[in-house]
Amino acid sequence: MTPQENPYGYNVYSGAQARSIAFPALMTKVYLWMTLALVMTAMTAYIVMGSEDLLFSIISSKPLFIGILVAEFIVVVATTAAIHSLSFPVAGLLFALYSILNGVTMSVVLFAYTAESVAATFFVTAGTFGAMSLFGFVVKRDLSTIGRFLIMALFGLIIASLVNMFMESGPLATLLNYAGVLIFCGLTAYDTQKMKGILMQCESETDDSAQKIALLCSLNLYLDFVNLFLYLLRFMGKRK
Repeated sequence: MTPQENPYGYNVYSGAQARSIAFPALMTKVYLWMTLALVMTAMTAYIVMGSEDLLFSIISSKPLFIGILVAEFIVVVATTAAIHSLSFPVAGLLFALYSILNGVTMSVVLFAYTAESVAATFFVTAGTFGAMSLFGFVVKRDLSTIGRFLIMALFGLIIASLVNMFMESGPLATLLNYAGVLIFCGLTAYDTQKMKGILMQCESETDDSAQKIALLCSLNLYLDFVNLFLYLLRFMGKRK
């Protein structure tokens, strides 16, 4: 049995019968964990917005807000980089921690918009995400080339957004918002197809390595969903 390499660095062995059992179970776990992470983010944002003192402390203290953002970045990078050496429970806890920290920062963003527009944007995001994820799952064409282009475009989007923080150009901001929606729609399809290809190789849904691969796939889709939501919110959100 010849090991096949996947992008996350694990060797997984082929076995048609085992894969046919493990694949749907792992796919279910990916979307379940992503959903749980979104629930934790939403609950954290709701709790923070419900506490005027806590919310004011975050909004009024720039060092605190930046510190939370840095902590988010460290947690997600550490989880991705050290996934090989982490146990699955520890990796799962780091994912949960990231979801909670993201909820804290999201509370600052969501506070500026009406609850109705936030809810409407969430449902539009869920529908768009679901459609693009389904497309990535069923499409036969290899999306690797498009995915690499989208990743480069994402870096360009980040750089352009940082530059526009100083330029404060309205037209450029609008253009970047459109680009953000398109990029994360494409990345959702690409990440889903990549996830499908990787998880179809796994023999056991309870194997520690397979579960960590599924967790990373879940994290990727979670990031796609959250970023797609934020870019759509800039179009659909109504400020208080």
